[in-house]
Amino acid sequence: MSIAGQFCAQGNISSIDVLGSGNVNDTFLVALTGTEPQHFVLQRLNTHVFDRPDLVMKNMLNLVEHVERKLASNPSELTGRRWEIPRVLPVRGLDQHWIEQDGQFWRSITYINSATTVEVLRDYEHAKEIGYALGMFHYLISDLPNDGLADTLENFHVTPAYLQEFDIAQTIGCSGSVTTLKRDSRLSSAMHFIETRRAGVDVLEAALCRGELKKRPIHGDPKINNVMIDNLTRQAVGLIDLDTVKPGLVHYDIGDCLRSCCNPAGEEATDISQVQFDLSVCEAILDGYLSVARGFLSERDYHYIPECIKLIPFELGLRFLTDHLNGNIYFKTKHRNQNLDRAEVQFRLMESIEAQWTSIVGLVERLRSQS
Repeated sequence: MSIAGQFCAQGNISSIDVLGSGNVNDTFLVALTGTEPQHFVLQRLNTHVFDRPDLVMKNMLNLVEHVERKLASNPSELTGRRWEIPRVLPVRGLDQHWIEQDGQFWRSITYINSATTVEVLRDYEHAKEIGYALGMFHYLISDLPNDGLADTLENFHVTPAYLQEFDIAQTIGCSGSVTTLKRDSRLSSAMHFIETRRAGVDVLEAALCRGELKKRPIHGDPKINNVMIDNLTRQAVGLIDLDTVKPGLVHYDIGDCLRSCCNPAGEEATDISQVQFDLSVCEAILDGYLSVARGFLSERDYHYIPECIKLIPFELGLRFLTDHLNGNIYFKTKHRNQNLDRAEVQFRLMESIEAQWTSIVGLVERLRSQS
């Protein structure tokens, strides 16, 4: 209550409730009486993940200022729709947007009313709205200069860097002796999976170095539960969770969005045989995305879309397996082998993508050629 009172009159606070199911920050919905708006979001930033929270906040402020200026021009892509960007609220009576107290970092942001996020895809129209949301977000920040954003998560989504971390982890063998690792057939199989695909992990970074791709501002975590959907129209109205916004490749966002949405069994699937890449959902999402993104994507951008669809599940599986070897120190787990389970899900998803590779390449080409 005392922290929330730093951002509003404490006497107007009627309730504070946990909001969402995020694994990084602690998020609360503050309800107010006698004021407008009637809610705002209060968050405690995880400074173990974001060790420069001041830069995270500066990124958010720069992003919001740019997007609001773009929205003021009434872009045709939004005709007949609403779109909101979560704004950072100032501390009462102070010229700052966050407070530090007892070693904790707090901030407040506006709450998008009459909209919710969901964990499970409803139907193809929902999938198309997810794609539209990511496309609109990329469009709104496509002309935001990279030098206006700090790189708050170095090597985030850079798969070769994660492979180096994996190599260190398997060399050290923090989760057990080398003999124990070899006796674990599931772990041995997962490690073999990585070895057989090691050569292709630099596909996006190599294209970047050659100048075929370029860095742009990206969201960094465009999962299904970060897309706000209007309760009445069921249209996407905004993306939340902007802490990971930074310069990167739009392919990171495209691949991560498809990875999180196109596996109906989910990341925590217990039956590996149920894990598959749903090409129809992929088509709906890309259709929605390209309805906005065609204007700023290059021919080479299109060329590497199939590659990011395959690479990002591999990257996440690699990260899960590395954390398993390191003793589960990064991702939250409920049992010792949960990160190994998660890695197997992502690797199975990649296998499903590989099995449909020709169809995926053809799908992207067909969507690209549409006017």
